[in-house]
Amino acid sequence: MKVMITGASGFVGRHVARLLVSRGDRVVALVRTSSPVEHLVAMGCSIAKGNLLDIESLSRAMDGCDQIYHIAADYRLWSPDPSELYRNNVDGTRNVMSAAQKAGAERIVYTSTVGTLGIPKGGASGNERTPVTLADMVGHYKRSKFMAEEAVRDFAAQGLPVVIVNPSTPVGEEDVKPTPTGKVVVDFLNGRLLAFLDTGLNLVDVYDTAKGHLLAAEKGAVGKRYVLGGHNMTLQEILTALAEVSGRKSPRFQIPYGAALGAAAVDHLLWSVLLKREPHISLESVRMAAKKMYFDSERAKTELGYTISPIKPALKRAVDWYRHNGYVKQN
Repeated sequence: MKVMITGASGFVGRHVARLLVSRGDRVVALVRTSSPVEHLVAMGCSIAKGNLLDIESLSRAMDGCDQIYHIAADYRLWSPDPSELYRNNVDGTRNVMSAAQKAGAERIVYTSTVGTLGIPKGGASGNERTPVTLADMVGHYKRSKFMAEEAVRDFAAQGLPVVIVNPSTPVGEEDVKPTPTGKVVVDFLNGRLLAFLDTGLNLVDVYDTAKGHLLAAEKGAVGKRYVLGGHNMTLQEILTALAEVSGRKSPRFQIPYGAALGAAAVDHLLWSVLLKREPHISLESVRMAAKKMYFDSERAKTELGYTISPIKPALKRAVDWYRHNGYVKQN
């Protein structure tokens, strides 16, 4: 089978690409001209230069492909120009879907995020059916991904054979950039996390996330979305688990939410508004932390055969990878 994938240089994308190659698929990785490709070539991928805003490059990369995985996204919680997130995530996704439609692909998997889903009150877990609107989205990243997912559903309604997956918070090795979650691990290992908020996330082994993509392509219903999640954990539980697998001490001081929000607002005003530089404390991440982002993956388990692995081995792999690749200044 010939498969095209966007975002193969990213955290989740490279794991999906590796699984596709390992099962014998011919994988075409769409990468920007500035992106390193050595690891993709070594993996066995063919390289197609282009980007999400160049629909001709998308069409060339998709030529003859049976399946398409659109995993690429502009994942930033701060940008000097927020319109970039909408161009890359919304316009780029429309371009991918349009090119896939013209290419006649048999199946398309679109990678969204649990950030587009509703979060029930009282700490309950959200799922694919939890009510939510654009007004509920905190920040430009979530808003852009919400709008992109709406566009994908419109294409599905027109007959495009696309399935949507909503990964939660993947952890593991090869989070090169790193993602905001990976940065938490790196900051922990470097002793920069001195306290924590009363919040929570759903952590998932990146291997499970990657396998969930292939299951969605094989068994997912067109136009339907599937949460690819793992374990609901408080931030304190996550830091305790990191301490256990790394040998470092976990912070014990809890910051009141109001104090964290006030500090983030001041930091945002100074760095983002006045100096036009990335703030040290992400105001959007603190605003998101007002609710525990807990989710369940029952639909994916039932309809796709999705399974969830223990989370500590994934955290250990992440810790070891960061240590071995120069991200950690002190052990």
